[in-house]
Amino acid sequence: MASYVAFDPAVEINGQTVLTIVEEAMGKFSDEYRERALTALDAEGITDPAADEWYPQQAWLNAFETIADDLQPHVLDRLGEQIPRVADWPNDFDSVPAGLQSIDEAYQRNHRGGDIGHYRFESVGERTGEVTCENPYPCPFDRGLIRGVAQQYAPVGAFVFIEETGETCRRNGDDTCTYTVYW
Repeated sequence: MASYVAFDPAVEINGQTVLTIVEEAMGKFSDEYRERALTALDAEGITDPAADEWYPQQAWLNAFETIADDLQPHVLDRLGEQIPRVADWPNDFDSVPAGLQSIDEAYQRNHRGGDIGHYRFESVGERTGEVTCENPYPCPFDRGLIRGVAQQYAPVGAFVFIEETGETCRRNGDDTCTYTVYW
């Protein structure tokens, strides 16, 4: 399945997540980006996002695609990188592998109803792991998300590098992308 297409029409996203991404993450770029995001949400019927509400994931994905098309391509990567710092995230660990495993827990907390997809982490070396993303979000967003988490928990001075290494990619209509993470 391609990016920006919910796996299940019943899936919803937490309003706090929508607000955090729009207000915190987009706001870190500029007020103009934040306003563009609010306009895109409004066009999808999300006129005044509330933290305690749930919204159709497809409406959010449509707005997210508009935001991505409207802004520079690298913004999705940088937006994903901000998520672990601004979203409700489990933080009871202190290592890159535990941090990368937490991506799925955070994703599950902020989506509900039907098949929402997942993130899977597998350690493949002392400072290397693979993250498989099976969700409807775009590749640059996930790449930034993975890098942001790895950087947050990497040893001081470590260089975090991400490369797409899987045989499938959502850009090609597949359901998954796999990234190898080095730290």
